[in-house]
Amino acid sequence: MTALLVVLGALVGAPLRYLTDRLVQSRHDSLFPWGTFTVNIAGSLVIGALAAAGTGPLSVLLGTGFCGALTTYSTFGYETVRLAQERAYFYAMTNVLVSVVAGVGAALLGYTVTRALR
Repeated sequence: MTALLVVLGALVGAPLRYLTDRLVQSRHDSLFPWGTFTVNIAGSLVIGALAAAGTGPLSVLLGTGFCGALTTYSTFGYETVRLAQERAYFYAMTNVLVSVVAGVGAALLGYTVTRALR
């Protein structure tokens, strides 16, 4: 049952990641990977809220399945390396710093708001 929940969450998360990335990136004329940034921050917010809500089937479905497929550390890494290779060092460093700070901040926000509502 657990594996099925992961698959079901991923079936929604993966296409949503792709569609969100394309939509967000198409609205920005910039080297900065806004689409990947957006899905990673959104996923951090959700996983923070799930951490505060506790474990169970919903955490498997949304945390491991949905957020696991929605967020993408590998694409974040690839895009940062690509920016550095293109000598867009400012964008590469900004991507690393802002993504890490905003991701942790979003997870903390999700956690804090969920704890306050419980």
